[in-house]
Amino acid sequence: MSIDMLPHALMRSDLRLRDLEAVYRGKVRDVYHLRDGRTILVATDRISAFDVVLPRGIPHKGQVLTQVSWHMLETTRHTAPNWAIASPDPCVVVGHRATTVKVEMVVRGYLSGHAWRQYREGHRVLCGAEMPDGLRESDPFPQPIITPSTKADEGHDEDIAPQAILERGLCTPEEWATMSRYALALFAEGTRIANERGLILVDTKYEFGRLPNGDIILIDEIHTPDSSRYFYRDGYAERQDRGEPQQQLSKEFVRQWLMSNGFMGQEGQAVPDMTDDYVKSVSDRYIELYERITGRGFVPADTSDIAARIQAALEGYLG
Repeated sequence: MSIDMLPHALMRSDLRLRDLEAVYRGKVRDVYHLRDGRTILVATDRISAFDVVLPRGIPHKGQVLTQVSWHMLETTRHTAPNWAIASPDPCVVVGHRATTVKVEMVVRGYLSGHAWRQYREGHRVLCGAEMPDGLRESDPFPQPIITPSTKADEGHDEDIAPQAILERGLCTPEEWATMSRYALALFAEGTRIANERGLILVDTKYEFGRLPNGDIILIDEIHTPDSSRYFYRDGYAERQDRGEPQQQLSKEFVRQWLMSNGFMGQEGQAVPDMTDDYVKSVSDRYIELYERITGRGFVPADTSDIAARIQAALEGYLG
């Protein structure tokens, strides 16, 4: 496959906006803060793993992340208040500006990924949460656990226990209680939605922010393949009985591919070459999750000039 046959990918947005106050660029998203208290979040096609942005973008990834997240934000408004107001472009969400709480609320329903790697090394406590003996990879926990991490502006996020979160003043006890309640309720709702679509929500992360009045709201994305891990429900029990790996819909397959090619984000390691065929396979996996989790066919947006498309959509929305 020639690279010319791949749809264009958006690696960076440079929006020209009136009343722009500040711009922040994360690993995947470009965030624009307006003086009127609104935030514009643009999901690019950048992809990161092990806290490293990989050199090639994944076509349609930003659209998938935005549309899955918007679908879930709309669906879970009754479960927890969130920041989203509108989605004027397939890669854009506009919402209320909030000050980020520097804690990622990672909820795990199954022993997988980072938790499994820690468990395999003999650890039975992760971020203050106990993991019982006798579990196999991909087994369910007796009940979902919260394993928070610090929200780093740069570099690697770090595991952290609730007591350390409070000691470091990252949030108040009341905020921790609110975020924990919201996170578990959102995970339960996400589990229900996934089950209806033939999927198992394995683990996910939620981020929260403070409004000017101090209220805690859900921010950023929710239940996307970047923030969540899904198993296929069909055949799950049989694969566990046979000791076979579970079939996943998540970004974990990218991490596994990188590890198999000798890359874990450590100093001195080179990112393996991402061929056109591999880039297309990652794009296809993202689209598959969109269709599975929403029950809708994916309609690709025009990728001939993504930046100009987003600029025009926001000009029309903001007036």
